[in-house]
Amino acid sequence: MTETLTPHGHGTRPAAPQRMREIADGVFAYVQPEGGWCVNNAGVLVGSDRVTVIDTAATEARARALRQAIGDLTASPPRVLVNTHFHGDHTFGNAVVGGSDAVIVAHERARTEMAAAGLGLTGLWPDVEWGGISVTLPHLTYEDRLVLHLDDRQAELIHVGPAHTTNDTVVWLPRERVLFAGDVLMSGCTPFVLMGSVRGSLRAVERLRALDPLLVVGGHGPVCGPEVLDETAAYLRRIQRLAADGAKAGLTPLETAREAGPGPYAHWLDAERLVGNLHRAYAEQAGGADGEPLDVVSVFGELVAYNGGRLPACYA
Repeated sequence: MTETLTPHGHGTRPAAPQRMREIADGVFAYVQPEGGWCVNNAGVLVGSDRVTVIDTAATEARARALRQAIGDLTASPPRVLVNTHFHGDHTFGNAVVGGSDAVIVAHERARTEMAAAGLGLTGLWPDVEWGGISVTLPHLTYEDRLVLHLDDRQAELIHVGPAHTTNDTVVWLPRERVLFAGDVLMSGCTPFVLMGSVRGSLRAVERLRALDPLLVVGGHGPVCGPEVLDETAAYLRRIQRLAADGAKAGLTPLETAREAGPGPYAHWLDAERLVGNLHRAYAEQAGGADGEPLDVVSVFGELVAYNGGRLPACYA
């Protein structure tokens, strides 16, 4: 198992070095500590003559660092990019990492929502040095399941949404029992289902449990084992309980969040996501469909209010 460190600094705050870690033969996890807002992970599958990359990065500088780290592994270029969902921290670096030759693959809804969202994420954190990023849409989309044949390795793309979003893709390597879970699972980070579904996420957890993964590379946080399935499910069930009790008491999602706090998950990153998750749980308990659109901008304002009027920390 090999590990290389790539130093990367941004703005006035130094970022932790990224780690390229070989977790199976030719399978690498590119981990960007500490995993909070817009600081995501990627996967790299090295074949005999081509490279497949799972997710890119939020900023031009971070995408260039990922491309350089891939170049340090192999002279073979990235030929396939998989976007696990539409959010910009996983997609803004598509053009930098893949260049003009890579085929970008994603769920069909991811392409639609990427086009609709544009570069809107940058407006939430205008002080971040985003650089020359762009919205580079997927060239190939699928509906339910797609298999990539990479030399003698199979990589199964499975749509498990609505979960984190409506368009979540996980990448499952059955021979290695390695799961690249996107933001459906995030080790040490608070889940965020405002644009997806609480109950859908619980269904997704059980689907992923049935795969029996040995290692999990979440969209954020350190590489972990299957314990992240139990941790995520327990958090989501707490959200459902809080929403039921809060609605019964006539409290708004923000009021419920303030009264309950993060509880046993205070050590996880980005605790303010509790507010958005409660909005989704309230909507579902009121009969809303999984993944139906909510007012994301308004709810993000409530995350700021819960956070004492401060924007959530973004180290992109």
